[in-house]
Amino acid sequence: MSQTIDKVLVSILRRRFKAITDEMSIALAQTTRSPILCEAKDFVTGLYDAEGRMLEQTENLPILAFSLAPVCKYIIDYYGDNIYPGDVIFHNDVFSMGNQNNDVAVFKPIFHNDTLVGWAACKGHQADIGGAVQGGYNPNATEVWQEALRIPPIKVYEKGELRKDVWDLIFANIRLPIVAEDMKAEIGSCVVGERGLQAIIERYGIEVFNLHKEYLFDSTEKMMRAEIKTIPAGTYKGESTVFFDGKNPGSTYKIRVTIKVLENGIHFDYSGTDAQTPGFVNGTYSSSASATILTFLQMVNPDIPHNEGMIRPIEIEIPEGTILNARYPAATTYGNHLCPNNADAIMRALSDVIPDRVTAEWNELLCALTTGIDPRKNQAYVDIGFMGLKGGSGAIKGCDGYDHIGMIDASGGILDQDYEMFEQQTPHLLLKHEYITDSAGAGEWRGGLGVETQFTIGSDNTRVVTFGDGDQEPAFGARGGKCGTLNTIKLIYPDGKEYLTTTKDLIEGVGKGTIFFQQAGGGGGYGNPLKRPAEKVLKDVENGVITADKARSDYGVSIDPENMVINETETLNLRRQGDQ
Repeated sequence: MSQTIDKVLVSILRRRFKAITDEMSIALAQTTRSPILCEAKDFVTGLYDAEGRMLEQTENLPILAFSLAPVCKYIIDYYGDNIYPGDVIFHNDVFSMGNQNNDVAVFKPIFHNDTLVGWAACKGHQADIGGAVQGGYNPNATEVWQEALRIPPIKVYEKGELRKDVWDLIFANIRLPIVAEDMKAEIGSCVVGERGLQAIIERYGIEVFNLHKEYLFDSTEKMMRAEIKTIPAGTYKGESTVFFDGKNPGSTYKIRVTIKVLENGIHFDYSGTDAQTPGFVNGTYSSSASATILTFLQMVNPDIPHNEGMIRPIEIEIPEGTILNARYPAATTYGNHLCPNNADAIMRALSDVIPDRVTAEWNELLCALTTGIDPRKNQAYVDIGFMGLKGGSGAIKGCDGYDHIGMIDASGGILDQDYEMFEQQTPHLLLKHEYITDSAGAGEWRGGLGVETQFTIGSDNTRVVTFGDGDQEPAFGARGGKCGTLNTIKLIYPDGKEYLTTTKDLIEGVGKGTIFFQQAGGGGGYGNPLKRPAEKVLKDVENGVITADKARSDYGVSIDPENMVINETETLNLRRQGDQ
């Protein structure tokens, strides 16, 4: 007798899958030691079926979110029948579906009665991964071996037994002992996922699990196809610019996307994108495809489950040899950070088609990594300045932008790095971290505010590495909204001299007492600023979001800055003049 579908059980399983990946995420955050993981949560956790198809995931860092399933499928093909209970597999190789060298994944097969039923996996950004530069970001790299230790699929546990020789080989090529501890935490997270999925199958049986899983996939696929049908069918094109490849001053590269909205799906074609760069400003297929998916997800129903069915209607074509899919053995560590540029191209393509669902542009990431020896402990440290590396998001119809996004594609800027932990984990002294007045692009709905960060470097011979964009082109406004502001990083040395960094820079020997200064710009505004209610403009002036001068010049609102009162007559005249 054939099984029938219990739709209530389908809903229960969907939520249980999500609960398990959330449990994996909590376990990982609570057991890792690097602030990159335990504070910034630069990781993703997920569950996959026996074929490597996504059951659910918890996307702490969105750019990593869709990079696990392709690797899982690769591992299944790689090992064939040589996958056993108790196996634990490491992977980071960007030329076998990895997304970034520092993002190291753990995969654990899940068995029920000696039958492979699924996989638990997680991937997190490690504080070091070998290569020429501590911390993994090397703007001088021209090939992958100058960036990192490549880890194609490799078993560190086989049938439950630690392969000590393999473990020692890997960590002999990584500088910081904390990395081995954090990888143990990743393994533990996968054990949590394994137990959770096994409990489901023990309760309901493998046949019921498989049947209802397939129904969930099919239902999710229908939901996504229905969302795509709300976008007018047609072909739409957009492009954006990547500034400076780290090798050739003044260089620019174009990302070009052609989006075809079809009757039953959507196709993203990057065939017109410029060729890969000679340096590390290149993406991998996985990082770029992940960026495409997460950008598109901002424009559809947020309640669609994140499983295999969701991505079935989405086709992505990224030719090898382009800046978004560099050919072996290119350097590619920068690839995750091409996500904002990729998002700009997609949003520009769709802004006239679905204007109510496309935001104004977000501030581009510009990050700085500091490494050195902490003189208080005589220990090496690596810090990615999470608190200041990204400014405001773009506004959207009906909603102002998010102030200080933080990380890559919105993970909550203010929460990314605790001030006291920053000073405990590094020798630096934080001087300033606050929103920047007048940084948000004006609009009927304003962009998100940028942020200024200053700290005193506390170690001699410090290496500062910068990577990002946004110093040449601000976040654009939409539908009459104005641009945000630019990004800046500079070093102010103890003798008063200043060095304005490039966006892909490596500065050696920075001395103790040097002040690090960073401004991350604001997001673009949406809609005509003259239509923003004057009372909201007044509230922004009262809160220090904008100055009275900005209220007058951008919004046509005259405000007495001492009494915080709107001059109604002058405001009416200013707005009339602005509309002419």
